[in-house]
Amino acid sequence: MGKIISIANQKGGVGKTTTAINVAAAIAKKSNKVLLIDADPQGNATSGLGFEKNSQFSTYDILINDVEVANTVQRGKIKYLDICPTNMSLAGAEVELVNAENREFRLKNKLEIAKDHYDFILIDCPPSLGLITLNALTASDSVLIPVQCEYFALEGVGELIKTIDLVRKYYNRNLSIEGALLTMYDARTKLSNQVVEEINKYFENRVFDTVIPRNVRLSEAPSYGMPISLYDPKSKGAKSYERLAKEILKKNKKN
Repeated sequence: MGKIISIANQKGGVGKTTTAINVAAAIAKKSNKVLLIDADPQGNATSGLGFEKNSQFSTYDILINDVEVANTVQRGKIKYLDICPTNMSLAGAEVELVNAENREFRLKNKLEIAKDHYDFILIDCPPSLGLITLNALTASDSVLIPVQCEYFALEGVGELIKTIDLVRKYYNRNLSIEGALLTMYDARTKLSNQVVEEINKYFENRVFDTVIPRNVRLSEAPSYGMPISLYDPKSKGAKSYERLAKEILKKNKKN
């Protein structure tokens, strides 16, 4: 039975989708079956893995039209990596879910079946704390929180932690924090090192040892529809996400 991990931070531009794409690919390259669910209406995980945003079924259909996860799945370029794509129709799901029955449990109910077929299911959440993110957190075993090494790093993280606590209280008491991931790290700047200290104080022992550096190749890869492990496997970015995958696998005792 697969572990479900949401990748979430309502602050945009923190490397959330970059992390979703590349850690999914890195875990899959170690012969683990991985499903990446693109739950962000922008659909950057979909295009970043080389898929068009016009598939017959998408994440929207899982949440709104009672379509099974298996009917949305597309095979990635990397063996063992599948994706549930999305498109802009998902933006309307926030409104349509408001009056829906069991609105917080739509995704969880569908993933109960899907998780038997995967070692890991990763959910790329939208940069907001609306009903789509709530569905993802309700369905998940844990949350991976990307935090960029910039001045306002902790801005918004407090709100996400409050949301996680509320989800634990009302919808999913077993939800845990997989870890905080420091992204866009630049060892040359004093600020990056100060942020690392601050995040380690805030999250204590729940910060990944792996730090994701600022890396031009990481920024380029999505425009070619590839994870960094295919686009430039020898880059610093690729090696960092490989280390992160090893940390996650070790923590969850797989391979």
